[in-house]
Amino acid sequence: MSTPQEVSPTKALAMIKKGALLVDVRQPKEVARKSFDVSDIILIPVGELKNRFQEIPVDRKVIIACHIGNRGLMATRFLMNNGYSKAVNMQQGIVRWEKEGLPVKSNLKQNTGSWLMQMLKKIGH
Repeated sequence: MSTPQEVSPTKALAMIKKGALLVDVRQPKEVARKSFDVSDIILIPVGELKNRFQEIPVDRKVIIACHIGNRGLMATRFLMNNGYSKAVNMQQGIVRWEKEGLPVKSNLKQNTGSWLMQMLKKIGH
């Protein structure tokens, strides 16, 4: 079994801009808290990959991403074993993506904060 190729988040973003697809294999609740802010992304939690991997185009460059890279490696290996020769894993997932200053969406956190502030103001008045 060959070892999956890994790319840095910065390289991954450059690949996405050239037409690669980002596959986020984290759980929906993780994605809701913080997600990759890119145009071409598909969400398939790693536990659903065996049943849903056909949703990923086999002839396209695919970047697998998770939280810190472990599930991404497993998912990349699974895809490679199923004929996805262009699948690569993003090193250290969204943690490193954010460290490198790349775009993330964390709308829910902001909404929750503003909702909380409104509640506290109501209680205070």
